[in-house]
Amino acid sequence: MRVLLIDDHALFRIGLLELLERRGIEVIDAVGDSDVGLRLARDCAPDVVLMDLRMPGENGIDLVRKMQREGIKRRVAMLTTSTDERDVVEALQAGVNGYLLKDMEPDDLVAALQGIIAGQTIVAPELTSALARAVRQETAAAEESAVTFSDLTPREMEILCHLAGGQSNKVIGNELGISEGTVKLHVKSILRKLKMRSRVEAAVLAVEQGLCDRE
Repeated sequence: MRVLLIDDHALFRIGLLELLERRGIEVIDAVGDSDVGLRLARDCAPDVVLMDLRMPGENGIDLVRKMQREGIKRRVAMLTTSTDERDVVEALQAGVNGYLLKDMEPDDLVAALQGIIAGQTIVAPELTSALARAVRQETAAAEESAVTFSDLTPREMEILCHLAGGQSNKVIGNELGISEGTVKLHVKSILRKLKMRSRVEAAVLAVEQGLCDRE
């Protein structure tokens, strides 16, 4: 196993280097500069890049994204103190193969690196509940969005698209052959179902979601 360490804390970096080498792991280099780390990741072909999340200037997630933009395909594991579920989700979305904590046992770290090299995605056990919670929240938000629009009747969808076109109630009524008062009732129903306070919000949402293909 060939590992590249990127961490701006010198004492931690050196200690981790010695720890890994005592367990027979080849450490290509241990650096504190993200630009140097990027070059080594490209030129030295490590099996896994083990990097800190919080670094001055360019953080670990930024560095992962830069590696991807430059076509540097390496397995990456974050080794951090952050247990914030937003950091976990953002790191995984950026394409990391592991999210590990700095207080984990050395043998567990080695086992995690071996799993990552074998193609697994490893998240520290303490964070699995946070990750599951974040996934549930994203799923619920997506489902809520889908249900919200499905609650609209065909006529309400039609009027929503007229709102997206910036038309007044009077103009909408004339185009659809209904009274202005009827249009007002439909608009109220649309806002209630979408849980919005104004017709402008509803119109913006319709445009953002691409619900209305208007010439």
